[in-house]
Amino acid sequence: MTRTDWTRDEIAALFDLPFMELVYQAATVHRATFAPNEVQLSTLLSIKTGGCPEDCGYCNQSVSAETGLKATKLMDVRAVLQSAAQAKDNGSSRFCMGAAWRNPKDRDMPAIVEMVRGVRGMGMETCMTLGMLTEKQAGMLADAGLDYYNHNIDTSPERYGEVITTRTFEDRLETLEHVRDAGINVCCGGIVGMGETRADRVGFIHALATLPKHPDSVPVNALVPVKGTVLGDMLHDTPLAKIDEIEFVRTVAVARITMPESMVRLSAGRESMSDETQALCFMAGANSIFTGDKLLTTGNAGDDKDAALFARLGVRAMQAEVKAELEAAE
Repeated sequence: MTRTDWTRDEIAALFDLPFMELVYQAATVHRATFAPNEVQLSTLLSIKTGGCPEDCGYCNQSVSAETGLKATKLMDVRAVLQSAAQAKDNGSSRFCMGAAWRNPKDRDMPAIVEMVRGVRGMGMETCMTLGMLTEKQAGMLADAGLDYYNHNIDTSPERYGEVITTRTFEDRLETLEHVRDAGINVCCGGIVGMGETRADRVGFIHALATLPKHPDSVPVNALVPVKGTVLGDMLHDTPLAKIDEIEFVRTVAVARITMPESMVRLSAGRESMSDETQALCFMAGANSIFTGDKLLTTGNAGDDKDAALFARLGVRAMQAEVKAELEAAE
């Protein structure tokens, strides 16, 4: 039975292991559940950009950020479905849609529901990230067939208030509860490299690994410091606060060990990682990436670069039915 009772001391002890031993343990755990050389390809599309009233210190879509990013309206459903079809042609098995909202308005839900149904009709897994959800909205998404809902906890409970002040850590947990209760798979992770300590990274992993049910997907983001955001300006001024790549791999490995059945995704920040760092992350149990040249508003490695890396490593793209077969086998 998968553990949800990890202690902070146990997680800290994993972080403190010699690097090679930690990666070996993580690789062993990974191979017990997943094929070792398969990585899920997901595509992320911003369906509504900018103008978010939240003050998340890392985000250039916040109205508090001074980045010059212009707010847009919700995309037309047909345009979203065209992007999804292109993503499928490029090998993606999951299509993720993100809107820069504190929470969706009820008037937006019919279009959101239509997007979910349209993407699912293409045979792709669907994921949405729309901010906080009410119980009713989670139910509507579930009825539409949404596979995953992303709502990150971002960082440790103790550091959360230093990063975001417009909503609480408990608000995040409430939305996750609505999503679980509606029967939607949870996608929940966070961001490292925000000037946090290793103790904060321990607390971040602990918060995820002790949820009532582990997230089905755990995105691990490395902060992309954007000038005009609170954290972006801080890291431009104090570059030593940025997480080093060995510590990033450690974080991925500890996530894999403590959440053995979750998809662990390399998300933001991958475009600046070396091929060697990404290879170590895959060895340490990461088995999902975002493809394409762009995430929501920041750059990404790109399909051609990813294909070349996969060819060098002998890694192949995981198909949607592969994950389903693994779940059935469990």
